[in-house]
Amino acid sequence: MTTEYDLIVIGAGAIGENVADRAVQGGLTALLVEAELVGGECSYWACMPSKALLRPGEAKRAAQHVDGAKQAVTGDLDVEAVLKRRDYFTSNWNDDGQVAWVKGAGIELLRGHATFTGVKELEVVGPDGEVTQLRARKAITVSTGSTSLLPDIPGLADADPWTSREATSAHSVPKRLVIVGGGVVAAEMATAYASFGTTVTVLARSKLLEKEEDFAGEAVTRSLREMGVDVRIGESATAVERGADGVVRSTLADGTVIESDELLVAAGRLPRTGDLGLENIGLTPHQWLETDDTLLVLGDDGKPLEGEWLYATGDVNHRVLLTHQGKYQARACGDVIAARATGRPVHDAPWGRHVATADHQSVPQVTFTDPPVASVGLTSFAAEKAGYRTKVVDYEIGYVAGASVHSDGYTGHARMVVDEDRKVVLGVTFVGPDVQELLTSATVAIVGEVPLDRLWHAVPAYPTISEVWLRLLETYGRDDSA
Repeated sequence: MTTEYDLIVIGAGAIGENVADRAVQGGLTALLVEAELVGGECSYWACMPSKALLRPGEAKRAAQHVDGAKQAVTGDLDVEAVLKRRDYFTSNWNDDGQVAWVKGAGIELLRGHATFTGVKELEVVGPDGEVTQLRARKAITVSTGSTSLLPDIPGLADADPWTSREATSAHSVPKRLVIVGGGVVAAEMATAYASFGTTVTVLARSKLLEKEEDFAGEAVTRSLREMGVDVRIGESATAVERGADGVVRSTLADGTVIESDELLVAAGRLPRTGDLGLENIGLTPHQWLETDDTLLVLGDDGKPLEGEWLYATGDVNHRVLLTHQGKYQARACGDVIAARATGRPVHDAPWGRHVATADHQSVPQVTFTDPPVASVGLTSFAAEKAGYRTKVVDYEIGYVAGASVHSDGYTGHARMVVDEDRKVVLGVTFVGPDVQELLTSATVAIVGEVPLDRLWHAVPAYPTISEVWLRLLETYGRDDSA
């Protein structure tokens, strides 16, 4: 017997849940298929547990930068309490609450592993081995996410390395930790574990946070080193071995051996598409699923599959590997599936209801290091590469009155990249304590293409860190008239 639904979503993480929810709100029936925990990577092994691990250290350091408060801050972090708090945010890796939400939203749930058997057809093998045949009347969406990439380093796979999952779900803290990589996961976990008292070594082939403005990675590198982290730029392991004593020995190019209790690999991501049976529908396993802006999966010819029935949202489409952007895609995807299924108008022009236009040049991101890095839109080098005629405006956030009140000796930097032809903001990067709270205003300015002349009338309250907006505009004006 084959069970039918209007929409079937493979993957019940945050993104898949949102696709199904929007489709149900649009009048369709929807089924979520999940092989692990409902709520997915973000809820249990990424966004939530990582930020729960980072916050206590951040709060402590913030207090230590305010005279009168710093005198009251004594002792080290209570690591056991930090981990217990982290467990609360992951619901102890129990998804009952998420399951209840799914059912309350009118979405069906089937646990098991799904594989394609044909167009709009799936086979799901449940935890008990029971096989269910499924058919989608309208569409299937793949929201299976991504998994950690293990570099081809001799001995690495056999050394039982940590990935981001083990780093965020650990129930004890190693005395020594080596981190391979220089991206967001590497920088954040170096920050967290250093605050726990772990001796941390970071091996980064290139500079930290290389996709951000140069000053961002430089500030994070300085801060990590001040926290006692051994940041080695231009270094990588040539061999790894875990001995019988449990110690991991990482050999560098010059023969140096670094011993650690654990080794975390944070060197990139791979799509979870290897075991979905993509070959049965004319696609290649283990590949990212390329999509158009309505999230329809494209075949090798660059066109949607015949019948326009297959969609992909979140990490698996490799557009933007961020949960909030995946949810944005999910809303567009669920809505457009419902619109197409019911014959309602489809708004697929740029910035329409049914497209993920913001994925291209308007993506906000926060790296929760110390200091945090908050950015949206194009960096100065990305804008130049894209062919824009730009003007780059920099300002030290510590000069702003609100920043000086916020913490003693506030250190931070802001950069605004302006499209000189249209006089609108293309990108903004903030580095400094609590700058993540400035990001939505920057995102609105970029997505709304608000002219600089109009931004002058968006008056920041005094004294707040948001005053940096006024200083950026003033600096732009002074430079323009020089």
